[in-house]
Amino acid sequence: MGDLFDGYALGAAWDEVFGRDGQPHPECAPLHAALQEMSAEELTSRSTALSRAFRDQGVTFSLSGEERTFPLDLVPRVVTHDEWLVVEQGVQQRVKALEAFLADVYGEQSVLKDGIVPRRVVVSSSAHCKPAHGVEPPNGVRVHVSGVDLIRDEQGRFRVLEDNLRTPSGISYVVENRRAMARVFPELFATHRVRPVADYPARLLHALRAAAPHGVSDPTVVVLTPGVFNSAYFEHSLLARLMGVELVEGRDLICRDGVVWMRTTAGEHRVDVVYRRIDDDFLDPLHFRPDSMVGCPGILNAARAGNVTIANAVGNGVADDKLIYTYVPELIRYYLGEQPVLDNVDTHRLDDLDERAWVLDHLAELVLKPVDGSGGKGLVIGPQASDEELHELSLAVLRDPRAWIAQRVVQISTSPTSVGDRLAPRHVDLRPFAVNDGEDVWVVPGGLTRVALPEGSLVVNSSQGGGSKDTWVLAGLEGPAEGDPEEPVLRAAAPDEHVLDRGPWQDQQQQQQQERSC
Repeated sequence: MGDLFDGYALGAAWDEVFGRDGQPHPECAPLHAALQEMSAEELTSRSTALSRAFRDQGVTFSLSGEERTFPLDLVPRVVTHDEWLVVEQGVQQRVKALEAFLADVYGEQSVLKDGIVPRRVVVSSSAHCKPAHGVEPPNGVRVHVSGVDLIRDEQGRFRVLEDNLRTPSGISYVVENRRAMARVFPELFATHRVRPVADYPARLLHALRAAAPHGVSDPTVVVLTPGVFNSAYFEHSLLARLMGVELVEGRDLICRDGVVWMRTTAGEHRVDVVYRRIDDDFLDPLHFRPDSMVGCPGILNAARAGNVTIANAVGNGVADDKLIYTYVPELIRYYLGEQPVLDNVDTHRLDDLDERAWVLDHLAELVLKPVDGSGGKGLVIGPQASDEELHELSLAVLRDPRAWIAQRVVQISTSPTSVGDRLAPRHVDLRPFAVNDGEDVWVVPGGLTRVALPEGSLVVNSSQGGGSKDTWVLAGLEGPAEGDPEEPVLRAAAPDEHVLDRGPWQDQQQQQQQERSC
C-alpha cells in the first residue's frame, strides 16, 4: 500500500476496496491505483476543494439549529454492475410488497385476517393513521419516493437495515456529491464507467405528474416544506428548483370546497399534486395536531375527495415501523409469491415473551432500536454501553416491549476515508432511493453512501456526526455513463414567489419535523 494507506488496518468488517489478502478488489483497482499516485498534500488539497465547493453551493444540513456543510469524503464507493442488479431487484421487490401492504392495511386488511401480521402489531404502531383509511390514491401509489437503508455484512452481502417510506431525505446529496466529485476528481471518471444520477429530478417529476387526480391532463405540482429552519430545507429547495415547480409553505396553500389552491402574486392557482416534506402530525391541523402552523387545513379531505394527491401518502409510517420491518420477508412471500432478494439483519421481536427474555439476558451483545426512531436517535449499542445504560434500557424494554427491536451487532463494511492526510477505514451504509410512477419502480443508480467519521463508530447518520461518499455504480457495456451525450438536461425552475413573515412558533415546528433523515 502507498503512503496514504500507511497504517490502514483491515478488521472483521468487509472492506469496500480491499480483500482479506490486502489486495484491492478487481473493480477497485483503478481507484486504488489513482489514490496510490496521490501525495498527502494533494489529498488534503482536494478534500479542501470539495468542502469549499459544498460551502459555495450552499450544500448544508441543520444540526442542533446550526447550519453546517455536509461532509463529503474524497474517496468514492464503487459498486459493480452485477452487485447493483441485486440491490435494484431487492429494493424494487421490497417497495412493491410494502405498497401492497399499505393498500391492504388501509383497505381490506386481508393480511391481518390471514394472520401474516398480527392485528395488534399494526394498530399499536404510533404511525398507524386512522384518517388514512378511505383515501385512495389515483394511480394506486402511496410510496412515491422511498429510501431503503442497506448495509454490507461481514461476508460482503447486502442486507436491509430499515425502510423509509414517509419523507426520506438525502437524495440532494447524491446529486450534489456527483457534481462536486466531477469537478474535483475528473480524471477518475476517465477510468470508470459510472452510471449517472442527474436524471433523478426528472424521474421524480414524472412520477408526481403520473399521480395526479383523474382527468387532470396538465397537473400543477408543488413541493411543500416546513420552512427554512427545517434540517432538510436545502434538499426541498433544490428538488423544487430542479423539477421546475414551486416550493411552498403551508401558509401559501388554502383548501376551499375540497380543492387546494396556491396563493401567488397573480392570484390563486389550483394545485393537483403536493410532494410534501412535512410529517403527518403537522400536515393537516383539522385531522392531526390542531396547533400546526406549517400545514394546510383541509388537505386530507381534498385528497379523500380525489381532488389532490399527497406524496408520499398519509399513513405510510406504519409500513416502516421497525417492528413491521421484521415481517417484510413474509409480506414479500404473501403479496408477491417470491423469496426475498435482500435479507433483513437478524432481528428479535421484543413483544414475544421468549424472545424478550433472551434479549434481556444478552443486552450487552446486541443493538436495541426504538421502533419509531430515526436519525440514529435512541439507538443503544450494547457492547459500547455502560452498565447503567444497559440497566435503564432493560427497564425501558420491560415498560414497553412493543417500542423496541433488537439486532445483532453487524460489523458493517468499511471504506477508505480521508482522515487528516491519510486514509483510514470507516464504516459505511447505503441508502438507495426508489421512485414509483405506478408502472415501474425505478432505483437511482447510486444512492447515498453514509460514513461514520469517528473511529470505530457504527452510527452513520449526519445528525450523529456522519458524512457521505459519492456512490459509483459501474455501467454495463451497453449502459449510459457519466459524460455520455444522452445524459438528460432538466429545465430551469420558476423563481420563488412567496416570501412572507413567519412567527417563532412556526420556526419551532419547522425544526420539530422528523424527516427520515440522512
